[in-house]
Amino acid sequence: MEGWSVGKDRVYSIWQREGLKVPQKQPKRSRLWLVDGSCIRLRPEFKNHVWSYDFVSEQTYDGRKFKILNIIDEHTRECLASHVARRIRSQDVILILADLFLRHGIPKHIRSDNGPEFIAKKLVTWIKSLEVQPLFIQPGSPWENGYCESFNGKMRYELLDGEIFYSLLEAKIIIERWRVHYNTIRPHSSLGGRPPAPQTFQPTLKLLAKDLLTQ
Repeated sequence: MEGWSVGKDRVYSIWQREGLKVPQKQPKRSRLWLVDGSCIRLRPEFKNHVWSYDFVSEQTYDGRKFKILNIIDEHTRECLASHVARRIRSQDVILILADLFLRHGIPKHIRSDNGPEFIAKKLVTWIKSLEVQPLFIQPGSPWENGYCESFNGKMRYELLDGEIFYSLLEAKIIIERWRVHYNTIRPHSSLGGRPPAPQTFQPTLKLLAKDLLTQ
């Protein structure tokens, strides 16, 4: 056999001398697994029961980054908003949610990760004042926000990876056009091949651009 025969004490001495450290053992966390392998979390039972939101990062042709805040109704699978901006702070999230609450009603819960925009005291206090319960996933467990993660993956694969955005306005128009298509036309396997929110009237690109310019 190749190598050297060496005792564990010798290895430990070399390990210490080189300043190496054994990674700290991570505490075990219960995932509350069901017998079918799924994780017990609050499941959406009706429209406006559970919303979820998360960010996607992208950049324009000049290399400047921007963010997309996607907000999903987990029961209907409808993407309620894909807000595009260079920076999105907790105050911006409040304004975006306030507009959605007026349009769609107030959900019972909102699921998110522990990003600073979502755990900001002002935001949490505001949504609780409206009797909306925030649901924060466990750190490092993106699968607990699976509905939004799945949507973000589809947006990345079907749109962002194949588009060059020459300006932020162009990004807003194209992303909004894709969101409308996703909601009203694109078939969804979990909905039996139906789109999340089929509509008889679909906003044209010109109307979408006009709406975005007024934001």
